[in-house]
Amino acid sequence: MNLDRRTFLKASMGTAAMATFAAVAPACAGNASAPAKKENKDLELKLSFQEGIAPGESLTEKLDFMEKLGIVGFEPGGRGLGARVNELQQALKGRKIKISAICAGFSGFILSEKEETRKECIDTMKEILAAAGELGSVGVIIVPAFNSQVPAKPHTQATRDFLCEQFNELGNFAVEHHTTVIFEPLNRKEAFYLRQVADAASICRDINNPGVKCMGDFWHMTWEETNDMGAFLSAGKEYLQHVHIASRKRRSMPGEDGEADNYVTGFKGLKMIGYDKYVSFECGCQGDRKVVVPAAVELLRKQWKEA
Repeated sequence: MNLDRRTFLKASMGTAAMATFAAVAPACAGNASAPAKKENKDLELKLSFQEGIAPGESLTEKLDFMEKLGIVGFEPGGRGLGARVNELQQALKGRKIKISAICAGFSGFILSEKEETRKECIDTMKEILAAAGELGSVGVIIVPAFNSQVPAKPHTQATRDFLCEQFNELGNFAVEHHTTVIFEPLNRKEAFYLRQVADAASICRDINNPGVKCMGDFWHMTWEETNDMGAFLSAGKEYLQHVHIASRKRRSMPGEDGEADNYVTGFKGLKMIGYDKYVSFECGCQGDRKVVVPAAVELLRKQWKEA
């Protein structure tokens, strides 16, 4: 076959491109669709309950119920936590259950236009962080501002810079107390400022403080994320410090919303980054807790194995 110069160049470029694709494609495919590393496939699913999840009249009864289910984390609220440190330490003594995260409990909000409201937030957060450190908690959850909290600073670069400055200070305080501050993204019906895990992780990256981390919440992710796995990968092990879970339609117990309650893709993402912290129940309950809670735990463990 006779080849002119143009035909020869096209053929040569095509051959080179195919060779390059053949060399690169397996690696790209592996990055996109390969299962988690073998060592991560065996990661433990460390389940945690907030205080209102387990049935029981007393804290002791709740913890006994949790131990029977193999729950290893307990997430108390932050309000008044300083006064509960001894109570919680004694209640957990001799148990395998540890304090996971602390759920908010601060006053004021950091993005307020009012200086006194911002100061209230910082002061109460420091009180909770000090108590969290005593309890060995992974961190204290905070939302920069809820939609109902006004007047709030506008969604601008200046506000973002201000947030980074304030949380660098809180992060330093958290490190001193051997814990962290944890940003929680919420869905747009609850918060205007921070809605996706990647947004929270990018702020953590810019602050560049080991005391500032972020989390993901499957309930909020249902409405704001295009992909659970992608959300967790965007934060990575470096920044992802905690995870909340609930059913995906009514924010009830996992499983109470039927087939909608599928967390396998998200669990795959957690395994891929080697996530070794807690997945904590933050949800309501439609049925009998003594029946529904064990069923939810069983469902999550099944899906974790599938991931």
